[in-house]
Amino acid sequence: MSKQGSWFRRFTDILLSILILVITSPLLLISIIAIHLESQGPAFFLHERTGYKGKKFNLIKFRGMVNNALEVGPELTQIDDPRITRVGKFLRRTSIDEIPNFINVIIGHMTIVGPRPDIPSITDKYTDEQRKIFDYKPGVTGISQINGRQLLTPDDRIRMELEYYKNAGFVSDLVIFFKTFLVVFNNKGNI
Repeated sequence: MSKQGSWFRRFTDILLSILILVITSPLLLISIIAIHLESQGPAFFLHERTGYKGKKFNLIKFRGMVNNALEVGPELTQIDDPRITRVGKFLRRTSIDEIPNFINVIIGHMTIVGPRPDIPSITDKYTDEQRKIFDYKPGVTGISQINGRQLLTPDDRIRMELEYYKNAGFVSDLVIFFKTFLVVFNNKGNI
């Protein structure tokens, strides 16, 4: 949550991620049990995304869909998607399914505040201008997450993120971090 690539940002990311994972650990355990009670398959879902410098990585989330969701439906979640389980609806509505993203932060694939990473089938079609988004490490939350989330088109989201991250700093990232809790509480822009 400061200048891209700085040691202070990396230190802050790791410290906050560990703190968030420790504080939410009882909730994480309950989520794992609930997922296993409702449906067969792993509790975690690894979804390939394009990250910093265009490198691919596996985004870690709680599985909110049936185990074979990618085999029986589209790659992206749809509104009222029948593949979403009851537990998954709750996890998504509360954004609990995103808490494992902090493991990606500790690993170094992500930062806490940055552009939201897209799937390769979308990023492969980016224009040269849109590919500038790969100059920034993707984030668990970011400017598009507090200003429309999933209701934004990919073009609108990338335009917003490129404009913001050119001048982002510690204070502006801190504002986004705290606004995220309000957006999650309101469930605004979530499908």
